[in-house]
Amino acid sequence: MVIAAAVPCERGPLGRRVLRSGKDYFTDKTPFTTLEQLDQARRTVNETGRKYAVYFNERIHSECSVHAGHLVSDGAIGRVVQTIGTGPHRLNAKSRPPWFFERDKSGGILCDLGSHQVEQFLYFSGARNAQVKFSATRNVAHPDFPEWQDFGECLLSGDNGASGYFRVDWLTPDGLSAWGDGRLTILGTSGYIELRKYVDIATGHGTDRLYIVNGRGEHVISCKGRVGFPFFGQLIRDCLERTETAMTQEHVFKAAELSLLAQNASETFKK
Repeated sequence: MVIAAAVPCERGPLGRRVLRSGKDYFTDKTPFTTLEQLDQARRTVNETGRKYAVYFNERIHSECSVHAGHLVSDGAIGRVVQTIGTGPHRLNAKSRPPWFFERDKSGGILCDLGSHQVEQFLYFSGARNAQVKFSATRNVAHPDFPEWQDFGECLLSGDNGASGYFRVDWLTPDGLSAWGDGRLTILGTSGYIELRKYVDIATGHGTDRLYIVNGRGEHVISCKGRVGFPFFGQLIRDCLERTETAMTQEHVFKAAELSLLAQNASETFKK
C-alpha cells in the first residue's frame, strides 16, 4: 500500500507505476485531473488486478458521516431522494505552493473539492451512475490568481432517480473557528438528516453533529468518539483478502469521472 504525496496532476501516472509494481495504491484527492488519466488508471487496474483507492475524507474520515451511513442503511429516513452538500474551505493563500493556483495542475474546483461531494451523493443515494445536469465555476474574490476558481456548483441526476446539488468554495471567512463549515443534508421519503461535520456554528458543541428528523421526532446526536473510522481497517483487509468491503473500485472511479465531467462542463459553458 502506498499513499501518494505528489502534485495532483502527477498522481495518475504515479499510481499506474505503483500498480504495475504489484502494489495497491491509496491517494489523496484529486486522484485525476483529466479523463485520459482516469481511463489509463482503469485499464491498469484491469490489467494488474490491484486496487486504486482514494481518500475521500469528507465521508470516510468524519464520524457523523459514518453514522449517517448506518442510519440510511437501516432505513431511518426511508429511500434517499436528494442530497445537498456544501464544501467551503479557507484558502490560506500564502501557505499554498505556486502549482496550487495553476488550473492544469490543480484540476479545478469541481474536480478537486467537488470530488468529495460527488462521492457522498453516490454513497448516500445508492446511485451507481449519474448525469451532470448543470455545473458552473467562477473566480469571484481572487483576481491576483487568474486561473483560480474559488466558487463552483453542480447538479447531478442519479440513475436511480435521486438528485444531488452541491456548492464548493474557497471563501471561508477568518472569523470561523474551523477551516470550513462542511455540511450535508440527506432527504429521504420519511425523514431527513443534516450533518454539521467540522463546526456547529455559535453553539460551542464542537464537531461531528448529526441532526435527524423522522417519524420518531427530532434528534441531535454527537458522533465524536461514537463510531470511529472503519474504512481504514476495511481497506487493509481488502488489500490482504482481495475483497471490496471498504469501497468498490467502480465507486472510486465513478466519483472521479463525474467530478471531471462536471469540471469540464462548467468550463465549456463559460466559453
